[in-house]
Amino acid sequence: SFPPGSPYQPVIEALGNYPQKKFYNVSKLGGAKYDTLPYSIRVLFESSIRNCDGFLVKETDAMNILDWKTKQNNVEVPFCPARVVLQDFTGIPAMVDFAAMREAVRNAGGDPVKVNPACPTDLTVDHSLQIDFSKCAIQNAPNPGGGDSQKPSAKLSPLKAQARKLPCRGQAGCRGPCGAGDPSRGSGQLSAQIENTPLLCPFHLQPVPEPETVLKNQEMEFGRNRERLQFFKWSSKVFKNVSIIPPETGMAHQVNLEYLSRVVFEVKDFLYPDSVVGTDSHTTMVNGLGILGWGVGGIEAEAVMLGLPVTLTLPEVVGCELTGTASPLATSIDIVLSITKQLRQADVAGKFVEFFGSGVSQLSVADRTTIANMCSEYGATLSFFPVDNVTLKHLTHTGFDKAKLEVMEAYLKAVKLFRNDESSSREPEYSQVVQVSLSSIVPYVSGPKRSQDRVAVNNMKSDFQACLNEKSGVKGFQVAVEKQNDIVPVQYEGNEYKLSHGCIVIAAVISCTNNCNPSVMLAAGLLAKKAVEAGLVVKPYIRTSLSPGSGMVTHYLSSSGVLPYLSQLGFEVVGYGCSTCVGNTAPLPEAIRSAIKQGDIIACGVLSGTKNFEGRLCDCVRANYLASPPLVVAYAIAGTVRIDFETEPLGTGFNGKSIYLRDIWPTRRELHTVEEECVISSMFKELKEKMEKGNKRWNLLEAPESTLFPWDLKSTYIRCPSFFDKLAKELVSPQPIENAHVLLYLGDSVTTDHISPAGSIARSSAAAKYLTNRGLTPREFNSYGARRGNDAVMTRGTFANIKLLNKFIGKPAPKTIHFPSGQTLDVFEAAELYQREGIPVIILAGKKYGLGSSRDWAAKGPFLLGVKAVLAESFEKVHKSQLVGIGIAPLQFLPGESPSTLGLTGREQFSILFPPELSPGMTLDIKTSTGKVFSAIALFESDVEITLYKSGGSLNFVARRFL
Repeated sequence: SFPPGSPYQPVIEALGNYPQKKFYNVSKLGGAKYDTLPYSIRVLFESSIRNCDGFLVKETDAMNILDWKTKQNNVEVPFCPARVVLQDFTGIPAMVDFAAMREAVRNAGGDPVKVNPACPTDLTVDHSLQIDFSKCAIQNAPNPGGGDSQKPSAKLSPLKAQARKLPCRGQAGCRGPCGAGDPSRGSGQLSAQIENTPLLCPFHLQPVPEPETVLKNQEMEFGRNRERLQFFKWSSKVFKNVSIIPPETGMAHQVNLEYLSRVVFEVKDFLYPDSVVGTDSHTTMVNGLGILGWGVGGIEAEAVMLGLPVTLTLPEVVGCELTGTASPLATSIDIVLSITKQLRQADVAGKFVEFFGSGVSQLSVADRTTIANMCSEYGATLSFFPVDNVTLKHLTHTGFDKAKLEVMEAYLKAVKLFRNDESSSREPEYSQVVQVSLSSIVPYVSGPKRSQDRVAVNNMKSDFQACLNEKSGVKGFQVAVEKQNDIVPVQYEGNEYKLSHGCIVIAAVISCTNNCNPSVMLAAGLLAKKAVEAGLVVKPYIRTSLSPGSGMVTHYLSSSGVLPYLSQLGFEVVGYGCSTCVGNTAPLPEAIRSAIKQGDIIACGVLSGTKNFEGRLCDCVRANYLASPPLVVAYAIAGTVRIDFETEPLGTGFNGKSIYLRDIWPTRRELHTVEEECVISSMFKELKEKMEKGNKRWNLLEAPESTLFPWDLKSTYIRCPSFFDKLAKELVSPQPIENAHVLLYLGDSVTTDHISPAGSIARSSAAAKYLTNRGLTPREFNSYGARRGNDAVMTRGTFANIKLLNKFIGKPAPKTIHFPSGQTLDVFEAAELYQREGIPVIILAGKKYGLGSSRDWAAKGPFLLGVKAVLAESFEKVHKSQLVGIGIAPLQFLPGESPSTLGLTGREQFSILFPPELSPGMTLDIKTSTGKVFSAIALFESDVEITLYKSGGSLNFVARRFL
C-alpha cells in the first residue's frame, strides 16, 4: 500500500544461499535509523511493513516506528502478532464466537467454511484440572511426626519405604484400609528412574501408587468438562489455523515455550519473525527465546484472531547491560533475583526491557526465560533477549530441524535481528541504560531466624560468630564467650562424633522455590556427584532429605544421572510436596537431641525453602538458614556453618587429600552443558511424543465434524451468542440513540470486576436463577469463569458484583431502578424489561471507568444488556477500546464537566445524535428529556475505530468481510 515511488516501498529479497526463501529486507528500508533501533522495535517495524494495508496499518505507522527515538511514548502504533496463544478459560468464548460467526455468515448467504482465525491460534486446555484427589508427602521416617519408635539410624530408601506397612494412626474420618503401592505400577518411565517415589495416604501414611491419584483427577476433569472438551475437539477439526493442546499435556506457557515457538515463521517459503500475544500471564517467557510476546486480555486476543492489530503506545526501551563474570558460587537463582531487584529499582514499569552486553552469553536459555517470566515483578511489559549463539545451541538440543535452524540463522542475520557478541557494530540506542555487573552478584544465605536477614556466603563464619555474641533477639543467641567453643561428644551408630555451636543436624534440598528454574537442583546433583567421586561423605546423624517438588525437577535430576550420588550422600527422595520447610521433618536421633540439650548447643538446619523461623524444623534446632540447593549439600558435607569455604576444606577425600568447595563446585559451563545435552534434549523429546500421540481419553473423545457446530439447546456451558443477530451485508450509518434511560449511575473507579465478576455464582443472582431453572443445584453452578461460553449466564452475571455501588440504590448491591415502572430489580431483569419495551439504555459513570484486568465480558455483557453508550468523565484506555470493539459508544464529558456539575440526576432520558460522517475525537450534542443540552467527546481515536463502531463492533466487521 506504499504509494508508487515511495522510498519505503518494501524490498522483497531472496535469502542468500536459499534463493527459494523470500523476506522483506526491512534493514534496507530504514538505513542508518534501523541500525540504531532496539531489536524489539525492529520486530515491530518488520510487522508494520509486512502488514501495511493502508487502513489497519498505514505507512505513517511504519514511519513512526522507524522514528522511534523521537516518537516513543508519543504515538499509538498497531502491531500484528504472528500467532495467538490461549488457555481454555479465555479461549472458549473466542472459539464460541467463531462458531457463532459461521452460523451468521451461513444465514446471511455466505460460505461458513471461509470463517477461520486469521493467524495461527494454539489453545491449551490447562485450566480445567481441579485437585479432587491428592496425596500427603511426608518424610519417610519410620514414624513420621512423632517419637523415635525405631532404631534412630534406620534410614529407609524410597523403595523400602514404599514396601513398609505403617499402622493406622487413628485419624478421625479414616476411610478404611489402604494397601501399599505396587512398585511395578510406577507413573511411567520417569517414576521408574527414581525408584517409584512413594505417595503417602493421608489417612494411614501408607504409600499409594501415584497413577491412582493422577488417573482419578484426570477422570474427574474429563467428566466435569466433557461439553467444553467436545467443543474444543470440534474446533480443532473444522477450523483452519486452530490447534488444540489437549488436557494432561502441560501448562500453556510451558507448551508455548517448549513446543509452539517457531522463532522464525515460514509460510509458503516466506520468512518473518515469530511473535505472539497470549491470554496467559506467563506469555512473556518466550522473550527469552528472542520471540516478542506479552499477555493480553481475551478480547484483544480475539481481535488478533479476527485479523485486527493490537494497538500500543510506542514504548520506551530500557537497555539492561550485563557485564563481568558471575562468582563461581552464584547460582542461576542468585543471578535472576539480583537482575530482577535492580530492574525493580530502575522504574521500568510499562516499558520494554532489552538485554545486551558481554554478560548476556553467560545466561542459559533457562535463565533468560526465568528473567523474562518475572516481568510482573519489576513492572515491565516484556524483557527481550535477542537470538544469539546460545539460543541456537539450545534449539539444536530441543530437536529443532537442522535445515530450518540454518535458514533461521541466515534470515535473522540478514534483517539484523541476531545478536553477536563478537560483532564490531555498535549496540542499539536505548531510552535509558541500566548496568548490572555480574561480578557484583555473590551468593547469599538467609538466617539464622528470619528470611530477610541475608548473609553473604563468604561472611557466613564471621556472621555466625557475631550471632553467638549478640543478645537474644532477631539474630543473636547470647552465648557466653567461654562457652562458644564448647564441644559435646556423642556416640552414634558405634562411632563418636563431636557437636559444637554451628553444627548442622538437618539438611533439606527442597525445590518449592526453584520450580521455575530447576537448574539449581541440577547443580546440587552435580556437586554431589563430584563430592562422592572425591571421597567426601555426610555424617550419618544429619537428617538429609530431597523433595523435588515437581516432575520437571525430577526430570532434571533423573535424566542427568545425578540421583544416585545425592542418595549416596543421604539425600533420598522423600516425596513431592511441602515437607521440611513446614516442619514435617522426621525427629532427630535421640542421642543427638540429648547431646544438643545437654550442651545447650546452637545446632543448625540448612534448607532451600522459604521459611526458617526459630524452632520451625525441630524444637532443638535454633539456627536455620535458607540456602540454594548446592549450598545445602555443601554445608551438609562440611557439617557446620562455621566454615570459610575459601580457606578451609569441606573434608578429607581419598588418600587423605583436603577437598575444598572450589574443587567440587560445578562451573556454569558444566551445568549448561549437562542441562542442554542431557536434560533439555530428553525433555523436549518426551513433550513432542506426548503432543503427537495425544492421550487416550482425548483420542477416544467423540466430537462432531460438521461445518457448523450442532448447538445443544439444553447446554449450560456452550451456547450460540446473539452478537450477530443484526448482521447485514450492507453497512448502515450509526443510528441515533433516542430517549435512552440510564441503566446504572456509577461513580469513580468502576473496575472490570464490578462489570463482569469472574468468581463464584451467588445463589440469589440472576445467573443462579437461570441455572436453577435448568435443573442445576448450587453445587453444580461452577463459576462465571467456567461458563464464559454461555452468553445467557455471562449476560446475567454482568453488573452482578455485590460490591457494585449504583447511585440509584445508595448502597452496594447488584440492583437498579426500572424507571417506567419504578421497580427495583436485578440489573439483568431491568435491562431485559427495557429491551422488551424497545427502550435503549446508557450508563453514566465518573472517572476511570473500566479499571482493572482486561476482561472480554466486561464489554460483551453490557452490549447484550442493550447498552448503547457509556457516558463517563474518563475511561481506562484498554477498556475504552474494548467498548468500541463490541459496538458501544464511549462518550466523555468535556473537561471540568460531570453529571453533578451539569445537574444530571440520571433519571432523565437522553438523546444522542450521530452525524453521517464521524471523525476521530469529534464532539456530539446530547439532549435530555428536561430540555438540557450539553456536549461530550466521542472517544473514537482513529478511522479504524470509527469503522468498527459503524459495523456494530469487530465481530460484525469481520463477519461482513466473509459476505
